[in-house]
Amino acid sequence: MEKIIYGVAYYYEYLPYDRLQEDIVMMKAAGINTVRIAESTWSTYEKSPGVFDFSSVEYVLDEMEKADIQVIIGTPTYAVPNWLVELDPEVMVYRKGAGRSLYGMRQSMDITNPTYLKYAERIIRKLMEVTAHRKHVIGFQIDNETKAYGTSSKNVQNDFVSYLKEEFDHDLNKLNHEFGLDYWSNRIDSWEQLPDVNGTINGSYGAEFEKFQRLLVDKFLQWQADIVSEYKRDDQFITQNFDFEWRGYSYGVQPEVNHVKAAKAITLAGCDIYHPTQDELTGQEIAFGGDSTRNLKKDNYLVLETQAQGFPAWTPFRNQLRLQAYSHLSSGANAVMYWHWHSIHNSAESYWKGLLSHDFRENDTYNEAKVIGKELAELSPKLVNLQKNNRVALVVSNEALTALKWFPVDFNAAFQSTLTYNDIVRQYYSALYQLNIEVDIVSPDHEGWLDYEILVVPALYAAPDRVYQELEQFVLRGGKLLASFKTAVANEHVKISHDGTPKYLEKVFGMTYNQFTVPTGQVLEGDLFDKTVTVRGFMEYLKVDTAKSLAHYGRSQANPASAITINQYGEGKAAYIACMLDQSDFNQALSTILAQEFDYTLSGYQFPIIVKQGSNDDGNTITYILNYSNQIIEVQSPVSGVSLLSKAVISETQTVQLEPWGLDIIETIK
Repeated sequence: MEKIIYGVAYYYEYLPYDRLQEDIVMMKAAGINTVRIAESTWSTYEKSPGVFDFSSVEYVLDEMEKADIQVIIGTPTYAVPNWLVELDPEVMVYRKGAGRSLYGMRQSMDITNPTYLKYAERIIRKLMEVTAHRKHVIGFQIDNETKAYGTSSKNVQNDFVSYLKEEFDHDLNKLNHEFGLDYWSNRIDSWEQLPDVNGTINGSYGAEFEKFQRLLVDKFLQWQADIVSEYKRDDQFITQNFDFEWRGYSYGVQPEVNHVKAAKAITLAGCDIYHPTQDELTGQEIAFGGDSTRNLKKDNYLVLETQAQGFPAWTPFRNQLRLQAYSHLSSGANAVMYWHWHSIHNSAESYWKGLLSHDFRENDTYNEAKVIGKELAELSPKLVNLQKNNRVALVVSNEALTALKWFPVDFNAAFQSTLTYNDIVRQYYSALYQLNIEVDIVSPDHEGWLDYEILVVPALYAAPDRVYQELEQFVLRGGKLLASFKTAVANEHVKISHDGTPKYLEKVFGMTYNQFTVPTGQVLEGDLFDKTVTVRGFMEYLKVDTAKSLAHYGRSQANPASAITINQYGEGKAAYIACMLDQSDFNQALSTILAQEFDYTLSGYQFPIIVKQGSNDDGNTITYILNYSNQIIEVQSPVSGVSLLSKAVISETQTVQLEPWGLDIIETIK
């Protein structure tokens, strides 16, 4: 890419009056060079079946071209018009526990429904005919935040049966054995007898269906990409706006989409990242989303949506919008695009505020965007296409996430739980982030997922046997593996190992276990900590063989057992952490293991100072120093070079002063 995309989602169709020219003037003043349009307004473009009106799209394209503002076109298929539902009510998705959805909400259609697909293809083709040839259209976003939306209608379940036949070689005995369907009389002796998945209590059967639903997303996106590819130029990209598990903001691994597999349909990865601000701004969500998306295509990526103001609780403090923008770029983003330009005046997202408020006047956030835009206009050649070369990878898994939804970590006799897969993933990622250890986030579905010095593997509960065997070979050849509790328990069909745990990895870790519990006041003792540490959430009682115990449980009525171990295996080492800890205690454990056992040199910087690096198109090192605090902080520079912001020459270890929520960017000439 030649320059950083600095942009907004723009909805001319939502405006209370025609102010396109005024908006363009304000966009140019803010350095906005790209807008994203069209992805949510199907009913405006096709008010009745076959009656098309793209005048608003063409008007925006004409004026953006005159203003030299690039455009990304979104296919408008994630929000269906009412007339389509009237044609075929089964266009609306059928979900477990909810039945057939009523019309009104976006993303409530069945992405496998033939009627939906027929009319979706037509609107895509008509939109492409109007837009693909325009010189300022740089790319296309297929659909938006796509998922299967829990679809479990009869046609989907029929397709699932066909999938199972292929998966199990048309052998029902094999399926019954692998899923354990003899339990509670769930055995199946005819393919026609396969029960409605919505009622299943079998975790293997249910998890396999969720895997199948993720495959539906892959198929749907590829279908759209194939249509768009018939029209697009070679210089235009195809992207998708992938999102993450939502907890009021972007939190963790998306359970409904395998991003790695779904990304095969696109040419350039894209995502949306939303996060807390004000005193809650840490940058972790920005980094997690970036470290995940960057590796989908092993290249730079687009942040197609992030907040400008968002909900009232997200109105940024002074300097935060700027810090957030450069935080995205420091992870390898080539685009920062706000959702959205203007705050809309009706309907569900009226108070998800854009760069402009409802009065369309300048505000503090917009004025800070002007500062960012001016800087990016100058610095873009230095910052675009940042390349990373990380030694550490965090391994995540959709299959493990789904399995631990069916079999929660701290499940109790009241059928309740509090600890989820993403809670564990985020504790491990947070520790790495706070210790300034840059990582790639990968999965066993990535090619080259083992090509790292250190793999950090939280709660890889379920995986094909070959994944565990590949981890064994990774350590044998000299790799360093750090895994958490609930790793290597079951196969890809969530069948628990009867050969001991961790499955295939007992010799790698030099230990095993067959008992575990939810702690009630247990503590850890050992040289790993300088104090007594309380165990939280979950604990496994490790039986050491060849491993060295780094910490053991100090207040347990069970037999004495290890909690954290390290083992030499072949040319490599493997560490295992068998319990959950408070974040600060976990950070200490992780840093000690990395430094003392894995010979990893820590930078010495810790949160709220975050340092990120990469190389630019000139081969020079770009170093971001980011201050996620409301205090002025003085920090020694990790490198020598020139500040791209102040133009000052800086020597290594020279003190750099960072304003509250401030930053510096240093270029080191090769």
